[in-house]
Amino acid sequence: MVDRIADIWGTRTPFARGESWPVRVDQLLADGVGEADVDRWVQSACVLCSNGCGMDIAVKDGAMVGVRGRAVDAVNHGRLGPKGLLASWQGVATKERLTRPMIRENGRLVETDWDTAMERIVARSRSLLADKGPLSHAFYTSGQLFIEEYYALGVIGKGGIGTPHMDGNTRLCTATAAAAMKESFGSDGQPGCYTDIDECDALFLYGHNMAETQTVLWSRVLDRVTGPDRPAVVCVDPRETEVARLADVHLALKPGTNLALMHGLVRELFAHGWIDEDFVAHHTLNVEELSAAVQPWTPEEVARTCGVEADDVRRAAEIFGTSRRVVSTVLQGFYQSSQATASSCQVNNLHLLRGMIGRPGCGILQMNGQPTAQNNRECGADGDLPGFRNWENPDHVNELAALWNVDPQVIPHWAPPTHAMQIFRYAEQGSIGFLWISATNPAVSMPELPRIRKILASPGLFVVVQDLYMTETAQYADVVLPAAGWGEKTGTFTNASRTVHLSDQAVEPPGEARSDLDIFLDYSRRMDFRNKGGAPLLDWVGPEDAYGAWQDCSRGRPCDYTGISYSKLRGGSGIQWPCNEEHPDGTKRLYGDGIFPSNPDYCETYGHDLLTGATVGPQAFRAMAPAGRALFKTAPYSPPHEEPDADYPFRYTTGRTVYHFHTRTKTARSKPLNRAAPDAWVELSVSDAGRLGIAEGDIVSVRSRRGEIVVPARVGDIRSGTVFAPFHYGYWDEGGSPDGRPRAANELTMTEWDPVSKQPVFKSAAVHVERVAAGAGPSAAPTTTASRPASAGSVPVTVGGPEAQAQETFAPEALPAGSAGTVSVGPVLGAAVPATTVGELS
Repeated sequence: MVDRIADIWGTRTPFARGESWPVRVDQLLADGVGEADVDRWVQSACVLCSNGCGMDIAVKDGAMVGVRGRAVDAVNHGRLGPKGLLASWQGVATKERLTRPMIRENGRLVETDWDTAMERIVARSRSLLADKGPLSHAFYTSGQLFIEEYYALGVIGKGGIGTPHMDGNTRLCTATAAAAMKESFGSDGQPGCYTDIDECDALFLYGHNMAETQTVLWSRVLDRVTGPDRPAVVCVDPRETEVARLADVHLALKPGTNLALMHGLVRELFAHGWIDEDFVAHHTLNVEELSAAVQPWTPEEVARTCGVEADDVRRAAEIFGTSRRVVSTVLQGFYQSSQATASSCQVNNLHLLRGMIGRPGCGILQMNGQPTAQNNRECGADGDLPGFRNWENPDHVNELAALWNVDPQVIPHWAPPTHAMQIFRYAEQGSIGFLWISATNPAVSMPELPRIRKILASPGLFVVVQDLYMTETAQYADVVLPAAGWGEKTGTFTNASRTVHLSDQAVEPPGEARSDLDIFLDYSRRMDFRNKGGAPLLDWVGPEDAYGAWQDCSRGRPCDYTGISYSKLRGGSGIQWPCNEEHPDGTKRLYGDGIFPSNPDYCETYGHDLLTGATVGPQAFRAMAPAGRALFKTAPYSPPHEEPDADYPFRYTTGRTVYHFHTRTKTARSKPLNRAAPDAWVELSVSDAGRLGIAEGDIVSVRSRRGEIVVPARVGDIRSGTVFAPFHYGYWDEGGSPDGRPRAANELTMTEWDPVSKQPVFKSAAVHVERVAAGAGPSAAPTTTASRPASAGSVPVTVGGPEAQAQETFAPEALPAGSAGTVSVGPVLGAAVPATTVGELS
């Protein structure tokens, strides 16, 4: 039995380049439940990071009692991470769930019935539409819903109401992933796949603490690294993460200087001739402009600006320039920083310069941070048009109008879609009077929280919150709707590598909770949204109807789902889109033929100026004659929005810890996960802590120009001058408000965003730090990850105890990635340990 708190990534199964990643099935059952006690196993996939690990849900007496990894799944080959094992069913099967709708009466939320709650929503919606029109309505959703639910909301918002004010918390998380791929290739969609890790000679991680954000994918990396032909690893991160500890080169740059570093790496490729001239000539545009833009960025200039060693820049560039196969992954260290899109596009540029795209071991993974962020972007529940259609292309708008049988003028396309930051600004100004928030918690996750709380509390804003729990955001709602959670509904979702999974309903939701799809369909019926023929706009009965409609919408687009049916997804592995008649088994990698979706009649965007965000427009884009070629794009480097000064001398950055997801509404309800990281902290370097007289566990005040947090200090391995805080901690388990003990990391962050992706800048702010009290002991930060103390042995080691003990079952022979069919697990695969598992976790 393996303690998956102390041993996050589980037992190693080394393998060589080109071999299949060996199967290891991870399983955890509730205390007192053995495999023989399980009534049935229900197919699903994990929703606690963007990896999308295939799993089965154990059901006994109508309740979820455990999970196991799916051995046949190409994503995880049976493995599950700590959150998947310890907070999947445990995070929803609690007594704290919302079970009845609530409405605000005399300033208080009180329980009511569904008819009363929905009619209150409909009455306000109709009133505002009559008085102010569609621009009075906004929808803010998640990276947690299913395809069927996102698409229903997309049709309602864009085809029923006609509002451009739709976005998701994916704007905070990985909007830049989509933006970078659109700018470089013409459309969203990951070029690479996870099996590229099995084939690569070098792995570059840009602002991506994979060891904590995607633990199963990191297990795959660890197994390659411990194999016979170790790939080189390069890490870009200001902290000494587990990735950095493993790396051959660690570029611990100053937060906010990513673009300068990337220009330096690109320049080195030009300087040394590490270029695939033939590929560049036939499959790209604007290489001369790129070469000119990066010329000033010598290794020495990069070192001066970024605070790294010039020789490390040279070595990293040499690894990229001389390796035959390179995989690059990018995440929030780039996405949530200044010049996010320009920096992320340089990763694409490096691969394009070397022609390393679309073939084994040469993958680009502009990663997601959430399990269904890809679907939010695909289905139109955010600002994009469904099916990766271009809002500036009238033909694309007309396609949707014909599909939905609505007037094209209803579909918003007269101006750029409204991003989340602008939605809250419009609500602040009063033009938006109706805000429907689904499966997200902006009162903790948005930047500059004092401002967000004020907006949500505005008497002129009617707020609907649809969630599992009474979150910090739900406290401000006029109507709260109880939603069904994972395992309590059926639907599909797509992970960061374009892999589509089906999650079948395993149990009934608690009380009167309903699926998000049922709630959206109910709203559409009550609003009487109709198409031009007089029929209901949405006449779907259940999730499979909604999925079939989405397949029709995706037909012929880059994200073609027409070949992926519910029946095809049952029993085997997830399937990567596009999947259609041309690609009946799905598509591992995109752009292997060197043809990109940049044709002006097909592309998802005409692009932007990466410095200002100004749109290129159809005429200028057509004049470039892209003709299926990728575009080299960049912008001049600019320093971060807020630099340290005498009053605020430290750089502040935020991020995740391995034991929690988002605002902890699920993971904090798992006893082992919550014990591992029970409370907030900030991390300081040894030198900074010594200079300020701060010891491990001392209570410190961290202030920015926007707010303050007061939390214990962890003296750890982080670059001098930088302060790190995990963003998960809010107040739902501390009385609901920051009064007396502010600890939410976003009390300090700023209302600034990237000009192209509109993603907020969480990774760079100026702060002041001072000691306010002696600590009662070490901080609550874990010791197993990047938050470990600098002084080994000074803090008790983070462990999980018996509740975190999981079984690992090994296959005698590795299954090929992407194997189809049903495979037994447990003793059939030669279990090395007893099948009984423990874990009283609810």
